[in-house]
Amino acid sequence: MTPGSEPRHAAHESVEERLAEEVVEELDLHPVAEPTAGKAAETDEEEPFPSMSEQIAEQLGGVRGLIESSLPVLAFVLLNVVLGDSVAGLEKRTALYWAIGGAVFTALAIGAFRLSRRQPVRHAVNGLFGIAVGAFLAWRTGNAEDFYLPGILLTFAQAAALLISVLVRKPIIGYVWGVMANKGHQDWFDNAPLFRTFQWLTLVWVASLSVRAGIQFVLWQMGEANALGIVRILISWPIYAATFAFTAWAIHRVTSTQQQQAPEAS
Repeated sequence: MTPGSEPRHAAHESVEERLAEEVVEELDLHPVAEPTAGKAAETDEEEPFPSMSEQIAEQLGGVRGLIESSLPVLAFVLLNVVLGDSVAGLEKRTALYWAIGGAVFTALAIGAFRLSRRQPVRHAVNGLFGIAVGAFLAWRTGNAEDFYLPGILLTFAQAAALLISVLVRKPIIGYVWGVMANKGHQDWFDNAPLFRTFQWLTLVWVASLSVRAGIQFVLWQMGEANALGIVRILISWPIYAATFAFTAWAIHRVTSTQQQQAPEAS
């Protein structure tokens, strides 16, 4: 996302984009029903809201989606560790070059595999671009931790943009919901409960993104490249998934309540 867009992390944003594109189909985030004059609006019987585990599994594209987003980073971490001083004993820059090559090759292989299966490759291309930017920076500086710096900075920038949107009372989460679940209509400005919900949910995303980027930034300053890779894979995704699931639940709670109240008010 822009939340829906976690700000896009360079190494794994392909899955985040998939989350944003599939949310309407997978979650019950219907627009609020408008009452009709003289008679109550008809509403379909609501399906039970999916459990958090079901939402996360679906929105991450299952195990495959998570693997595809994590493999290039995993290849970078493993090659940098195995070929470095602690194991194979290669010179630092040589090990780094092999790690960069492994990450780029893995991203290319994922894209080629999807292309051979005639599956969409846009997410793979976006992921490859992010990997390439981080790889170029690490190659220029000779520091493995710089491989992750573009994603860290981009996440901070996304958090800042979300915060500004709240301060000017134009919460980005509301615009995302309007496009994805309300047929492009942005009439939620006149809906006080929804407006308040989008305001504080946008702040939730600011906090989530700031935590993710903050942890990684501290590790980057310490020069802990391997720890950065582990955090990127094992910590960032649970934080993102939990924030996404909470956002879906909060919006569903408000919209479903207003759908139920619409017939009574007509």
